Amino acid sequence: MTDKKDEKSKPETGTTLSRRSLLAGSAGLTFAGALGGTAQAQDAGSAAAQQAAHMSHGTTSLSGRLYQLNPGMPEHNDIAHDPADVPPPITRREPQTVRVELETIEVEAHLDTNSTFRFWTFNGRVPGPFVRVRVGDTVECYFKNAEDSWMAHNVDFHATTGPGGGAVLTTALPGEEFAFRFKALNPGLYVYHCAVAPVALHIANGMYGMILVEPEDGLAPVDREFYVMQGEIYTEETFGTAGLLTESYDKLINERPEYFVFNGHVGALTEHFPLKANVGETVRIFFGVGGPNFTSSFHVIGEIFDRVYMHASLTSPPLTDVQTVTVPPGGAAVVEFKCEVPGRYVLVDHALSRAERGLAGYLIVEGEEQPDIFGPIGEPPDPAMSGH
Repeated sequence: MTDKKDEKSKPETGTTLSRRSLLAGSAGLTFAGALGGTAQAQDAGSAAAQQAAHMSHGTTSLSGRLYQLNPGMPEHNDIAHDPADVPPPITRREPQTVRVELETIEVEAHLDTNSTFRFWTFNGRVPGPFVRVRVGDTVECYFKNAEDSWMAHNVDFHATTGPGGGAVLTTALPGEEFAFRFKALNPGLYVYHCAVAPVALHIANGMYGMILVEPEDGLAPVDREFYVMQGEIYTEETFGTAGLLTESYDKLINERPEYFVFNGHVGALTEHFPLKANVGETVRIFFGVGGPNFTSSFHVIGEIFDRVYMHASLTSPPLTDVQTVTVPPGGAAVVEFKCEVPGRYVLVDHALSRAERGLAGYLIVEGEEQPDIFGPIGEPPDPAMSGH
């Protein structure tokens, strides 16, 4: 995101609906009118010229396919989004036109310790890029579906005032690209996702992200900001199965996920990208639920949220001193707190059975011990149990 200023034939799967039939059905039936020319195709050369300035927080553009190294399975791609990969706060106080480039990329990548999955992504990450604009900005979204995709894709921004949130104007078959614009009228933190039918399948396979529309006066400064989203993955194979796993349409429709994840896959926020801060620093977490089906009870074990902006309403007074935040699918919240004590804090959904299916993250806080706030009386029975 930048300011203007400053294998074609694929085998059918064993699922109830094949990928190719979904492609034909969803594009042909759900968005037939949209594909007839309502969106203006963009020149590929013009899009390439924007690549150097694309998404200042480090994503690749177009068909770069440069995924970060997976430390646990280096032979596989890693689609996890680093939670610290957040664009800086906006300092300007006048609206501008902001260009956002999204490419939908389908890629086989790491899912769990010994398994992979064919994710559907925005810009090769789950969640997709964190987009940051200011209220009153005009957002120009340039959307491309990679040529080697198996599916039609589009994008629906919950921050948009307009039919379909842009989905009707961006529905693209493999190799197609379109663009649309919208004015960010309402401040807040909003989800975006693919809306090609069956919508839940596209979301479950990884197609969700968030856009922050800052209020006119911006947000209060904090030391660290993080981007965390919760999702579900539905596979034919049971949790923990090795190898390449396949999506299950039947489990999706019956809301029986095999995996719950933060930022794309099991271990994304533990082994790969734990959140990091220091004692005395203030932390803000932009938290959202891609879903597509389950509400989250977001909680950080060992911390209390000093301020919570429920439903990500940034113009409403925040709640204070909150333990757990309820966030529905397609919803968001902003939580803030100060790190008072060093140690390892665990991000969870307090529907804690989901931790057994992969849903956990770490916040590592470093610094001097604070015995007046927290510590043992006498010697701890096991120093490792202190959490750090």
